[in-house]
Amino acid sequence: MRLNDIQYMKTIQFREAIAEAMSEEMRRDESIYLMGEEVAEYNGAYKASKGMLDEFGSKRVIDTPISEAGFSGIGVGSTMTGNRPIIEFMTFNFALVGIDQIINNAAKIRQMSGGQFPCPIVFRGPTASAGQLAATHSQAFESWYANCPGLKVIVPSNPYDAKGLLKSAIRDNDPVIFMESEQMYGDKGEVPEGEYTLPIGVADIKREGKDVTLVSFGKILKEALKAAEMLAEENIDVEVIDLRTIRPMDYQTIIESVKKTNRLVILEESWPFGNIATEITYHVQSEIFDYLDAPVEKINTADTPAPYSPVLLKEWLPNAEDVVKSIKKVLYK
Repeated sequence: MRLNDIQYMKTIQFREAIAEAMSEEMRRDESIYLMGEEVAEYNGAYKASKGMLDEFGSKRVIDTPISEAGFSGIGVGSTMTGNRPIIEFMTFNFALVGIDQIINNAAKIRQMSGGQFPCPIVFRGPTASAGQLAATHSQAFESWYANCPGLKVIVPSNPYDAKGLLKSAIRDNDPVIFMESEQMYGDKGEVPEGEYTLPIGVADIKREGKDVTLVSFGKILKEALKAAEMLAEENIDVEVIDLRTIRPMDYQTIIESVKKTNRLVILEESWPFGNIATEITYHVQSEIFDYLDAPVEKINTADTPAPYSPVLLKEWLPNAEDVVKSIKKVLYK
């Protein structure tokens, strides 16, 4: 259910929604702890754990050395003794140092133990580009982790979804990759005053429409919504779907939308080869090919490492104008 009860709403920042989700779950369950670089004394690199050390103490909010492989492994191992860790990466670019622990241990423990050991762990932190951070700090990893059976991958686009989905992720008995954005931490949005969760694996229609289906997720969803507003001024009605969860994927919501609009455009901040848009395209054309009135159009970054120059970076990243062009292309306008 979208909300557990009818509740009053409040406006908070994305970072506050993350902190509230973790804190509420840690109050509920003493087996949950937070570990990562600067999460405690510094209140988090992006202040997403502000105040948590004061409330929960240093045994449950733990600063680590700069060793992603080390604290990822400790987190995975601790699930086997009954703990439910939240592991924060300062950025998922640094998660590459600990990817062996995530892929070869967290994702496989349940199967390799014959179901004896679930792995209730959340790996969270920012993904993709965040301005002038250059090639090694601007990569989107959703499709990398979604490629691995055993992992769930969540990429919220706003505070409401972030809080509800993070609470569900913490309660899940499988390892969850929870991806945020440095450029969203200051975004504000409404969340309920009281308890609520959101189901993993369910997309959300952020804007209903009849002319074309536009699928996106994460921070670049803002460009999708901006494009939809621009096209509305030209009487083009765009249905915008926020995936929210990358794995498991809610294919059915996309398919039902395309059956209605007969056209599909996918916006994703990632390289063009082997990405989420490619996966969606395959499923749509294989299941409802006869409903399509135009080839599926996908919009990605340029097929290069991210540039540092702000001029080049602007060209590298997709934007609302690119979305407008692609939608007009599938509408033959």
